[in-house]
Amino acid sequence: MADTAGHERFFPYESPYPNQREAMDRIANSLARGQDVLLEGAPGTGKTLSALVPALAHARDEDRTVVITTNVHQQMRQFVEDARAIASEEPIRAVVFKGKGSMCHLDVGYEECRSLKETTRSLVEAEADRRELAERSEALLDDVRAGEEAAAEARAAVVDELEAIEEEIEELESANVCEHYRANLTRDTEAFEDWLFEDVRTPEEIYAYADERGLCGYELLKEGMEGVDLAVCNYHHLLDPTIREHFFRWLGRDPSEVVTVFDEAHNVESAARDHATRTLSARTLEGALAELDEADDSRAGRARNVIEAFLTGLESAVDDALGFGEREQVGENWHDLDVANDDRRDDLTLAFLDAYEGGGIDTEIDLALQVGEALDEAYEEAYRRGETTTRQESPTLQAAGFVADWMAEGTDLGRHPMAAVRRDAGTDEVYGRAELYTAIPRRVTEDLFDEVAASVLMSATLRPFDVLADVLGLSDPATLTYGLAYPEERRRTFAVEGPALFASDREDPETQATVAETLANVIRMTPGNTLCFFPSYAEAERYHDLLGASDAYLDEAGTPTEDLRRRFVAEDGAALFTSLWGTLGEGVSFDGDDARAVVVVGVPYPNLSKRLEAVQDAYDRVYDDRLDAGWRYAVEIPTIRKTRQALGRVIRSPDDYGVRVLLDKRYTRAGRDMGKYGVRDSFPPEERDELIDVATEKVEFAILNFFADLDAYDGDPPAP
Repeated sequence: MADTAGHERFFPYESPYPNQREAMDRIANSLARGQDVLLEGAPGTGKTLSALVPALAHARDEDRTVVITTNVHQQMRQFVEDARAIASEEPIRAVVFKGKGSMCHLDVGYEECRSLKETTRSLVEAEADRRELAERSEALLDDVRAGEEAAAEARAAVVDELEAIEEEIEELESANVCEHYRANLTRDTEAFEDWLFEDVRTPEEIYAYADERGLCGYELLKEGMEGVDLAVCNYHHLLDPTIREHFFRWLGRDPSEVVTVFDEAHNVESAARDHATRTLSARTLEGALAELDEADDSRAGRARNVIEAFLTGLESAVDDALGFGEREQVGENWHDLDVANDDRRDDLTLAFLDAYEGGGIDTEIDLALQVGEALDEAYEEAYRRGETTTRQESPTLQAAGFVADWMAEGTDLGRHPMAAVRRDAGTDEVYGRAELYTAIPRRVTEDLFDEVAASVLMSATLRPFDVLADVLGLSDPATLTYGLAYPEERRRTFAVEGPALFASDREDPETQATVAETLANVIRMTPGNTLCFFPSYAEAERYHDLLGASDAYLDEAGTPTEDLRRRFVAEDGAALFTSLWGTLGEGVSFDGDDARAVVVVGVPYPNLSKRLEAVQDAYDRVYDDRLDAGWRYAVEIPTIRKTRQALGRVIRSPDDYGVRVLLDKRYTRAGRDMGKYGVRDSFPPEERDELIDVATEKVEFAILNFFADLDAYDGDPPAP
C-alpha cells in the first residue's frame, strides 16, 4: 500500500475539496501498484492536484520524475501556479518546457540549430586545443633553451599541430556558428541552475534571463533538467516518439522512471492521430525531381523512376477523385479527397503502379533513400562550413521516406490512405498531396503507456472509460469518477423540447424563429452573462445576427479569443456566441458572474468529412464484432464529450450557481424514439438524471423560477 498520509505534504492549500482526499489516496495506491488511472472529475473539483500530489510523492519515494502535460494553453499556466504553490510548502525541482521555436534567439529550424551547435562545439573544442598546444609549445621552448635535445623535435611537432588547429579555427570561424550557444560553452553558467530552481520558471522568464546575458536558454534548460521532480510540457513532447526519446534523455530518465499525467485527456485521441499522420505534397515531389536532375550521382536516374511515377499517380488520383466542377471550387485550404477502396488498394497506389516503369519499386525506393541521405549530408556540411546561410533539406529524402511508408503501411487497418488538394495563392494552380492518416490512435499511445512507470489521465469528460482505454491502448486501468459535489439546488440542466436541429433542417425559417426566440428568452431571464454554443461558427453567426442584440459578442474562426473573453466577462447581461468546436468550449473558465447560463444549441456533430468517415470505417473494421462501433467511437462519444465540456463552463465552485440548457429534441426523453440520433442515454447516469425536459415556451418560466428562488436578480426579475 502507498503511504497515503505522506503524500499530503505536497498538498499546498489548507484543506482538499470534497472527494479530493479520497481521489489522492486512490491514485497513490494505484501508482504504487504500477497501475494506470483514468480520473473523471467535474470542473472545479481539483483534478490537477488530485493527480499531481500523489504522483510527486510516489516519484520522490521511487526516484522518478513526474511529467504533466496538456494541449490547452491556459492549463499550462495553471500547472505553473500549482507547482509554485507546492514548492512553497515542499521543496521540488520543477521545469516548464516548451519547444525550441518558442525559446530560440535566432529563429532557425531544428536541422539548422543542430548544425549550428555542432559547428559551434567544434570551434570551442578547437580553441581549447589551441590553448593547450600553445601552453605545451611554450613549455617545450623553455626546455629547448635549457638544452634538452629531444625538446626541439617535440616542439616542432607541436608547432605543426598548432598550425593545423589555427587553419581549422579559421575555417570554423568563417562557418555558421551560434554565439549564444558559444557563450554557454565558454562561460560559467552555474548561476543559471541556482536561479532556475529558486522558483518555477516559465519559458518566457528563461528566455529573458538568457537573452539579457547573451546565452542560449533552451540549451541551458535542457542541461538543467536532469533528475527534476516535475516537468511541465505540451502533448507533442510525449506523443511524438522521437521527441519523447530526446525529452526523457534530457530528464536523465529511462521511460520506466517516468510517471505521466495527461490533463484534458479526452483530447489525447485526436492529438495522437495528428502526431502520427504523415503527408507528402506534389510540391515536394517536384522539388525532389529537380534535385535529382542536378545531382551528380549514378543512382539518381533510377531514384527518379519511383519519385516521378508517384507524382504521376498522385496527379492522376486527384484528377479522378475531383467531381464535376469541384476543381474550380478548391480554395487555399486543403480539401480532402478519399482515394481508398474497400476491395483493393487505394486509387493513388494503383495509379502509381500503373505509371511506374522502373527496375523494381523496392530497389529504387532504397536507391532514392540513399541519394537523399547523401544529398542531405552534403547540405549539412555546406551549412556548417558557412557556404550557405540556411540549412537546406533534401526533398528526395522526404519523398522517398514517405513513398516507402506508403507502400508498407497502406494496407494497415490503422492507417487510411487519403489525398487532398489546395490552390496555390501565387500561381492559382491546384495541386495535391498524399496523406497516410492515422485513424486508430492506439498505434501511437500504446507504446508510451506500456513503457512508462504509470500514467494518470484526467478530464471532466473521459467516460465511457472502456472506450477510452480501448482507443488508447490502456490495459486494466483504475477508474475514478467524481461528479459535482456542490449543492444540486444551485444548478439546473434543462433539455428543451425544441426542433431537432439536423443540418437539413437548419435553413427552415420556422425552426430558426423558434431557436432564436428561445435563446432570447434564456439570455433575457439570466441575471448575468450567457454562453451560447453552436455546431459551427456559421450557426453562431446566424443566431448572433438574428438576435441583433447590442451586447452580443461573436467569436469568429481564426480570431484571438482571450481579448474577446476579457471583454465579455467585464459585461453584465451579455451573450457570447461561439462554436462548440472552437477554443472557448474547454479549458477556459467562466467563474461566478462571468457566466450564469450556458446554452448548447443542437447536437454538435462534427462535419462528416472524408477523414471522419475514414475513422468510422477504421473502427468498424477493427471492432467488426461491435454494432455501430465506428459511429459510437468516432462521432457520438466525441460529440457528447464536447457537449459536456461546454456545460462545464458554468458551476465552477461550491458557491457558484447557474443554468445549463440543451436546446434540441434529441436531448429529451422523446428523442429516444429517434434511434441512434437520440443522445440522452449517451450522458453518464448521474448527469442524465439531472436533465429536466421543458417545452420551448416554458423555458423562460423555468429559468425565472430557478434564479428567483436563489434571489439572484438585482431588483425585480424581468417579466416573462
